[in-house]
Amino acid sequence: MSAALNPMAAAFGLSASSSVASQASFGTNRQNQLTANTGISSMSSSTSPYMSSSSDYNTDRAEWLNRIENSHIDRNLMNKLVMNYLVTEGFKEAADKFGVETGISYPYDSESLNERIKIRNAIEIGEIELAKNLINNLHPELIDSNRYLAFHLQQQQLIELIRENRLEDALLFAQNHLSEYGENNEKILEEMERTMALLAFEKPNESPFEELLHPVHRQKLASEVNSAILEFENLESNAKLNTLIKMLLWGQDQLDKKSIVYPKMTDLANATIEDVNINQLINSNQ
Repeated sequence: MSAALNPMAAAFGLSASSSVASQASFGTNRQNQLTANTGISSMSSSTSPYMSSSSDYNTDRAEWLNRIENSHIDRNLMNKLVMNYLVTEGFKEAADKFGVETGISYPYDSESLNERIKIRNAIEIGEIELAKNLINNLHPELIDSNRYLAFHLQQQQLIELIRENRLEDALLFAQNHLSEYGENNEKILEEMERTMALLAFEKPNESPFEELLHPVHRQKLASEVNSAILEFENLESNAKLNTLIKMLLWGQDQLDKKSIVYPKMTDLANATIEDVNINQLINSNQ
């Protein structure tokens, strides 16, 4: 019989092992990883989310939520996670206000953060040439040293030309600035082909590749550039909160692959957990 998740494991989407002994070993390894990635280390063995007993098995949604609500996570720790996210992602104004409200100070390079904000804003409004100039002013070697980043910036500039219906300019830009990236790189070549396919449609925003024109594609590039700058400066390039979300998705994916019925978080934005009948859990997890 598989073990159900207990409170913190539910919050982070981590599955338990089929036996208490192997679960303890799993918990130790995952606890070490969690500590390294997020700084969460203040849990004793009696409260650790990975040290479940047999009484934790077959938890339905109501019990699951009750355990999450009754588990204690230090508010100061949660505030630090939020602050880490705001600073890492470049939300300076929000970080400053949050610091005033919570009393948390977070060291950061104000000049670099301000430049990262300018670069993010330029990308999110489609001003890719401006963004490239800002990146080069901040770190002249960055774009040339990161082939994928360089390609994605050029790719987005091509997308912006297509968005503006400047098709001849788009073709010329692709020939002069993109063709070299596809050589001996299938992943880049595939991305390039998808982007060029937009030119085949009279209304690209209604084509099978319309997602390239969505604002989220700009945001994805902005995050990639932001991470590249932080990594170039030998700083933490990924927010700890992002790591926790990835762990949640990983844990749920592992349970899904084993066809285990459990109270799954179906909406990350609203923390919505689907309803599961206890009988379903017992029958499926035996």
